[in-house]
Amino acid sequence: MVTAAGLDGQFDIASAGTDSYHVGEAPDDRAIKIARENGVDLSAQRAQQLQPEDFDNYEYIFAMDSGHLQELQHRAPPGSLAHISLFLADGAEPGKDVPDPWYGNEEDFKRVYAMVDKGARAILQNIRGTFAL
Repeated sequence: MVTAAGLDGQFDIASAGTDSYHVGEAPDDRAIKIARENGVDLSAQRAQQLQPEDFDNYEYIFAMDSGHLQELQHRAPPGSLAHISLFLADGAEPGKDVPDPWYGNEEDFKRVYAMVDKGARAILQNIRGTFAL
């Protein structure tokens, strides 16, 4: 989306989990498949864990659900620069959790992809509208 908006080089985007048990692993095959069907290649992505310095290295940190939001707020060092919020804080489903499709089927992964796509578009629109890029 950033590339399509002509904003390459203006964002440093990363993904990380709060726990370490999947570090180094590729995304679920179902996620890779659904993303590929939508023109997104996740195959080179590997799981990493959130680090304390991320709270100062990133302006925004988004949680996919309210439990992770509380965890991020708890871990944020005093004086942290990061704005921490739910991924779906803006857009059509404000405040809604993004469910983990891990135990579901391919249709669950499709639904989550659609939610994440919509949420990412809302975030980009909000950031573009708030800041001069």
